[in-house]
Amino acid sequence: MKILLLCDWLPPDFGAIGQYALQHAQSLAEQGHDVCLIGFSSQKSSTTVVSYGDGALTERRLLMPTYDRGALGKRAIWTLRANIRLLWAARVDLRAADEICFTGSPPYLLHFIAPLSPFLRGILRYRIADFHPECLIASMPKVPLWLRLIEKLTWHWRRRVDVLEVIAEDQRDRLVSGGISRNRIELRRDRSPVRFDLDLKPLALPEPLQGRKLILYSGNWGVAHDHETFAVGMALFEQKHPAVAAVWLNATGGRADQAETALRAVGVRVHRTPPCPLEALAPLLLAADVHLITLADAFVGYVLPSKVYACIESGRPVLFVGSAFSDVHTLCTLGVASGRYQRVEVGDAEGVCVALERLLQL
Repeated sequence: MKILLLCDWLPPDFGAIGQYALQHAQSLAEQGHDVCLIGFSSQKSSTTVVSYGDGALTERRLLMPTYDRGALGKRAIWTLRANIRLLWAARVDLRAADEICFTGSPPYLLHFIAPLSPFLRGILRYRIADFHPECLIASMPKVPLWLRLIEKLTWHWRRRVDVLEVIAEDQRDRLVSGGISRNRIELRRDRSPVRFDLDLKPLALPEPLQGRKLILYSGNWGVAHDHETFAVGMALFEQKHPAVAAVWLNATGGRADQAETALRAVGVRVHRTPPCPLEALAPLLLAADVHLITLADAFVGYVLPSKVYACIESGRPVLFVGSAFSDVHTLCTLGVASGRYQRVEVGDAEGVCVALERLLQL
């Protein structure tokens, strides 16, 4: 088939959705399909074509500026420009494709492409990674009327897509509760974006972390991810076991900033770096004594931290601060070796301390 995939940031730019989109596009091309993947680059526009036997993958990167995620107005303007730019670049492919698969990134792409469905000959497949506007709604103490109207319109367009593809069972439950028929929902989980070969060695720790047990948070630590429970729990752990462990925040996001400030304030040793390139991720993940994953309860079924796949694949212990109803818990229960996974409820700081003691065998 001729398959068109649309998403936002493609590697080497940081963004899990783009990483998984590229991975899936390559897999489809290996199966013999003619695949066109269109996304963004912060560096330059480019087009590459790679043959895979009977199949081929065309990657088209569109130059787009980055934006401040914390500035709602600038983010809205960027989103509008991004969606228009993406569809304009794909205008020929949209008409020729047998299947069009688009993601929730850029946000609200659904609102731009679903109205075009009567004019498209191909199947329209919506792969929901993060729910919009539900994520924004979940972050607000009081939801304005205009956002409720956008939410209502979003459900209208969701019901008019041929296939809704989810990455987690808790997302399926959200869609079904919103009136979407189960026979229109398909589950396709992602997989680790990096490989852990047997001869791969862990990354040598930076000097500030040497001699300590390493708790690693890698990726985006934004509004969907609880930070207070771990920060307070880590403070309790430091009081009981001083100078035993350190935290590496290989992370971006507002919650990462808040976690760093809170941890440093109570004397926890913290090392902060921006997210590393994808090619450097596997050795970094192998260096961890414990991987940290967090998710606020309000975002269960709306967000699945994509880092969970690589954390599990690394074979290292995992601490999840979040709900048992999240698919993070399901995946870790099934994929992490017995005794090397601990889950703590959001708000249970003492539970974080106890879980770290168990995982670090103290």
